Amino acid sequence: MSPGGGKTMTKTFSIKKVGYELSLKAEWIGNDLLLCLYGGDTPHIGTVTTFSAGDLQVQRFPSHDGRFHKDDVLADILIKKIQAKLLGNCVITAGVHVDHISKEQIDASFSMTEELAAELLLWLEEHPLAKAPLYE
Repeated sequence: MSPGGGKTMTKTFSIKKVGYELSLKAEWIGNDLLLCLYGGDTPHIGTVTTFSAGDLQVQRFPSHDGRFHKDDVLADILIKKIQAKLLGNCVITAGVHVDHISKEQIDASFSMTEELAAELLLWLEEHPLAKAPLYE
């Protein structure tokens, strides 16, 4: 299947380091890109990041003890790497929870996301949009 023209195309990337796995599911939906970044012991949707025509918006969902999830830090790494390849909108859901996470595991999440972003970028280059919408 080719992206665009009412078609979708999906690919999932994964990386495992320092005791946990991080996955990135990418789906072309017409000209738009849906990304789901998740992993650890309890994957979830902690944040939603939207990007359209240079406008970045972030929604953080409540966590525990009055805190909010901070997974958008990882989504920000993704968007910075791929924004030049985006012709439509992009939505990123992100949620990674590692029980009793260590500083080493936190630090690794950044490089793991960078590696997933590099894989995604290659996939985007290999699967460019096939058709733009037509308007009257």
